[in-house]
Amino acid sequence: MIGTLALRELRSLFLSPLAWSVLAVVQFILAYLFLAHVQDFIQIQPQLALMDNAPGATQLIVAPLYGSAGFIFMMVVPLMTMRLISEERRNRSIALLFSAPVSMSEIILGKYVGVVAFFLVLTALITLMPLSLLTAGTLDMGHFAAIVLGVLLLVSSFAALGLYLSSLTVQPTVAAVSSFGALLLLWIIDWAGDKVGNAEASGLLTYLSLLRHFEAFARGVFSTADVAYYLLFTTVFLVLGIRRLDADRLQH
Repeated sequence: MIGTLALRELRSLFLSPLAWSVLAVVQFILAYLFLAHVQDFIQIQPQLALMDNAPGATQLIVAPLYGSAGFIFMMVVPLMTMRLISEERRNRSIALLFSAPVSMSEIILGKYVGVVAFFLVLTALITLMPLSLLTAGTLDMGHFAAIVLGVLLLVSSFAALGLYLSSLTVQPTVAAVSSFGALLLLWIIDWAGDKVGNAEASGLLTYLSLLRHFEAFARGVFSTADVAYYLLFTTVFLVLGIRRLDADRLQH
């Protein structure tokens, strides 16, 4: 049932002009940044040739590209998740979901898998850009794989938070704005940690930062602690979304 709901959600996303607009705009922006990074890399080749253990294309092209992708995803994920539940509320079609022979867990997970599948497609299209470098050079495939994994974990956590906030309101715009605000706060919360004099408070704020955990993957460092953070983050907001729908069902 989760797979059926996910396919239905993915199909509805691709039937909307918003999804195609997001695909086109994100691809255009990242293609421009990719070509700019390639040009800069070519220009500094003479300096790199004189360096021992000089950074390669993975560090100077791929990592910055996916860093930019992570920031862009923070802005576009709320646009794609804002209607997942709030649109059902506004159209009063959520009662049909509640009366259907599916659990609230299946509804939340189906919608979540559908929107994550959309971003998997988008990430796959982005990945074709750095892979094109293999025609003229080499990449550190281990580092590359860590970066891609980090982006997938990052966007999955974004989607879970956006889905939960969509379940709290009947207005998609409110869901989008609140999701973006929450993600931006979690993205820059480590800045506040640097200002806090208390070491424990600073460490907690740094740990909560989505950016700090992604930076490890961007450096090619695979840490089970960072993976656990994203999985826990995602699970918490999916569970909250399920509990929210359960509470709504009891009221109907």
